[in-house]
Amino acid sequence: MTIRTSTVSCDLTISLDGYAAGHNQSEQRPFGDDGGDGWGSELHAWYENKEENRAEIGRMAEAKAFIMGRNMFGPVRGEWDRPWTGWWGDNPPYHGPVFVLTHYPRDPQPMDGGTTFYFVTDGIESAFRQARAAAGDDGAISIHGGATTVNQYLATGLITEIRLHYVPLTLGAGTRLFDGVPPLKLEQVSSRAATGVTHVTYRVLS
Repeated sequence: MTIRTSTVSCDLTISLDGYAAGHNQSEQRPFGDDGGDGWGSELHAWYENKEENRAEIGRMAEAKAFIMGRNMFGPVRGEWDRPWTGWWGDNPPYHGPVFVLTHYPRDPQPMDGGTTFYFVTDGIESAFRQARAAAGDDGAISIHGGATTVNQYLATGLITEIRLHYVPLTLGAGTRLFDGVPPLKLEQVSSRAATGVTHVTYRVLS
């Protein structure tokens, strides 16, 4: 599946050695051993400076449909044994359809603000087809994470734009971007240094 009809992007904050999260992720520490409190206090500190990073934060919300892995949606493993609705409260920031990759079926979960989580059990290409149908031919799709899910889509050739937010720390181990991904040819489109982060956008050429 290699047809590209509009922007398919990923937005990831990563350490300088390429990790989007540390080992030992849990409900108490969603980002695991992330160099801070496990909730991204160091890795995602730049996001709290919304004025300085307004453009980058705004671009994340431009997608018409989103795809994420189950680990990003929440800590529940196996069968859905409790009514988990994500990390983001009653009004998640997506305001559109979000397709969650999982092995366990579950009914769609509507939320406030126009977000609905759909649970896809038949693979990443099925999730992409559903996201494309929801977004329309011209609507952007965001492969929203985590790094393992992004790596799967990079390996299929479906992602057209990579937006990375490099923070000045190293983790040494964890979930790493580009693991298991064939060599890519990228074109740097833009870069901008801000407080505690450097934003870089690449176009995927092949």
